[in-house]
Order: sequence, then structure tokens, then C-alpha cells
Amino acid sequence: MNNGPELVERMQKVLDTLRPLIQADGGDMTVVNVENNVVYVKLHGACVGCPMSTYTLKLGVEEALREHFPFIQEVVALEGD
Repeated sequence: MNNGPELVERMQKVLDTLRPLIQADGGDMTVVNVENNVVYVKLHGACVGCPMSTYTLKLGVEEALREHFPFIQEVVALEGD
């Protein structure tokens, strides 16, 4: 399996489908890296420090990514703009 930039780019495209909902609340996120079946995303804007970002991450982003990439075990947020 290729964990390089191509995989990150493909995951970013899946995240792009959720982006309007995330941005509607003043936030955003970017796929940073994939390592050992864990996807690392960076939170931006209102997502940083938001208590609801955990729910968005687990129930929205993680599920959407798993639909396209079943090997994903977890999505982890790296906070900070």
C-alpha cells in the first residue's frame, strides 16, 4: 500500500466533499499524513479547540474516509493553525 503523497491527496479529495459543512461552522481541516493505518488531520479555524470537533472527526470524517479506505483504523486531529 502506498502511504505517500498520492494517498494523502486521494484522502483530501474525500475530505473535500465534507468541506462545505465544516466551513459553514467556520472551520476546516487538512489531511497531513497517513501512518500505520492512522490518518492525521490538521484542524483550522473554528475547529481548533471546539468540543464538537471530536464528533465531526469520528462520526463524519472518519466514517467518510473508511468508506473509501477500509484499512483506516483511526483519524487523529493535530490542532493548531
